[in-house]
Amino acid sequence: MRVVLDTNILVSALIVPHGTPDLLYQAWRAGRFVLVTSEEQLDEFRRVTRYPKIRSYIQPALAGTMYNEIRQLAVVIDKLPQIDILRDPADNFLLAMALAEKAHYLVSGDKRDVLKLRRYGPTKIISVKQFTKFLS
Repeated sequence: MRVVLDTNILVSALIVPHGTPDLLYQAWRAGRFVLVTSEEQLDEFRRVTRYPKIRSYIQPALAGTMYNEIRQLAVVIDKLPQIDILRDPADNFLLAMALAEKAHYLVSGDKRDVLKLRRYGPTKIISVKQFTKFLS
């Protein structure tokens, strides 16, 4: 099963160890699903985890470890299709990743925009809670 995790899920996993987003990250590390990412998402992850506001909640070394694990072990897409659907253009790369890899799921915490779509092509767009049910 191929899955795109929104960057907000990955950052939340760092902020709340043993929380639901971290359980998803650990499930990926345990081989329960294939994580799909891209250079765009890796850049966003690195940028967001360096914001002073976020750095006060995370350990930089853990962010670096997560970044390296994702880069080495996830499916990293080099070239994404151009998509312009979401109100926040900075999030369109999530849909592009899902489309490029025919992901089964896109898991997001963005209730205002991404989750409202519910589906994009063959990809179901669901919340963290919904996805944890598939892993049970």
